[in-house]
Amino acid sequence: MNDKSSETLSNPQKKRSGLIRVVYAFKYSLQGLYSAFYEPAFRQELWISILLIPASFWIGKTWIEISLLSASVILVLIVELLNTGLESAIDRIGPQWHDLSKRCKDLGSAAVLLSLVLCTGIWTAALFHYA
Repeated sequence: MNDKSSETLSNPQKKRSGLIRVVYAFKYSLQGLYSAFYEPAFRQELWISILLIPASFWIGKTWIEISLLSASVILVLIVELLNTGLESAIDRIGPQWHDLSKRCKDLGSAAVLLSLVLCTGIWTAALFHYA
């Protein structure tokens, strides 16, 4: 039996196709957002984004500026979701300390930090430009 057929047999989700697959994918995405809301860091960034995204329409003068301001905020949320996923997978392995587990968590945290630095830089430049 090849790898693809054994994967299909072991994972019934892979049998779905077409619109039903999209519906289930959307449902799982909403479940992911719901579970992320219980992460304090994601919740804080979400509340800030609820303020900043509407503000981007006020600060930005062109659609490019509005898009850049909004996208930088959404990027922080995306990176936080990925970091939370990494941390959850590492935590599932076990509570013991391991160098590779620490490295994975540190790299995820660094990605969040860089996305926050990028977002802060874009917003600071926009605010100074129009101040």
